[in-house]
Amino acid sequence: MANGKFITLEGIDGVGKSSLVPCVNELLGTYGFKTLITREPGGTPVAEAVREILLLKWDEEFAPATELLLMFAARSQHVTEVIAPALNRGVWVICERFSDASYAYQSGGRNINAAFIDSLAELVHGDYWPDLTLYLDIDVELVRKRRLDSEDDRIESAGLEFFRKARERYRELANRTPRIKQIDASRPLSEVKDEVRRLVREFVKVSTSK
Repeated sequence: MANGKFITLEGIDGVGKSSLVPCVNELLGTYGFKTLITREPGGTPVAEAVREILLLKWDEEFAPATELLLMFAARSQHVTEVIAPALNRGVWVICERFSDASYAYQSGGRNINAAFIDSLAELVHGDYWPDLTLYLDIDVELVRKRRLDSEDDRIESAGLEFFRKARERYRELANRTPRIKQIDASRPLSEVKDEVRRLVREFVKVSTSK
């Protein structure tokens, strides 16, 4: 049995990842692939508990290294219990966020040395990197306008400068990493979905022709 493929959706908070996951899942279903939808941080009971800690607003200041280590603690459980077993069974995994988010948020936004994240990624998931990443790019101010009526969690409350730096790091990653496909998410949702479908179809064509 061939291994499944690992597809992730990335972007700053409020960009529309959750709206596009069903689109990717439905398209993969038309090819007859078995799929699994999951998210980060989270995906298992332990990882979801860590997610609650990460997103809750605390009275004390959250140290950047604490945030990063908790992210990778949740990721370790997620990969071990869910992602790796599914891929090895031939299931195509669709995940909101993965380690690219740590480079954007904790390295770009929190100014943690990327080499530290490299070492954690190697320890936690080794060769289990996404095969395709759909990066939804959008201006930070536009996202904030879209989210005016939403209640922000701890990370969402980080401020515009944090998200500007996270977006900049995402764009840097997309420019140098072939698996990351940058999508203009400021357009109407129907247009974004059309591009997502096109990119996934192209990926499936290349993946299944090997």
